[in-house]
Amino acid sequence: MLNETIEPVPLGERAVTVPLESPCVGVAALLDAHEAQGERVTKAFAMRELPFRDLVTVRGEPGDAAFAEAFARVVGCAVPAQPNTRVSAAQYDVLWLGPDEWLVRSREAVNAGVLEDALVRALNGMWASAVDVGSGYTVLELSGARVREVLARGCPLDLHPRMFGEGQCAQSFYFKASIMLIPTGAERFEVVVRRSFADYFCRIMLDAAAPLVS
Repeated sequence: MLNETIEPVPLGERAVTVPLESPCVGVAALLDAHEAQGERVTKAFAMRELPFRDLVTVRGEPGDAAFAEAFARVVGCAVPAQPNTRVSAAQYDVLWLGPDEWLVRSREAVNAGVLEDALVRALNGMWASAVDVGSGYTVLELSGARVREVLARGCPLDLHPRMFGEGQCAQSFYFKASIMLIPTGAERFEVVVRRSFADYFCRIMLDAAAPLVS
């Protein structure tokens, strides 16, 4: 899978164009084959990549009014102070990673570096940092009536809707892949996974789902 957007890269006085390759390019055929099994299967469990999101880790002091104001001005919302929660704005959402650390994600595919650049400028001179990590991760959407069962086969979190629902997030793992898990609906989750584990994650998840949807 290749992104249709071609990014210009300066090279001296010339410019070359480099297509962005999805971290899930190696499992594209498997994802297509799963979807091709039909509506009965995909209503039970479906998985698709949400590639090329801007992902930036931010460190700062949430009690610092200048930091809080600068962050909100760029992102459109305040940082979440409650552990394992998520707040959303029009273009981004913000995931709690620690008392002074957050992951900011764009809602749509964008040109890499835009968010990092805006945050670095806004936070200049403060005891804070913003680092683009988008090239090292990808985002996948999981959905379907049996999605929690599929996740439960390899994730140790209590996934019951009363314990883990919209507005929350958690760092965990799925079998051997470390993940950030985000409920986005009654039967829908998003997963942030390292690029190096994306192929493995998709394969092991489809394997775990197979006996539940067949």
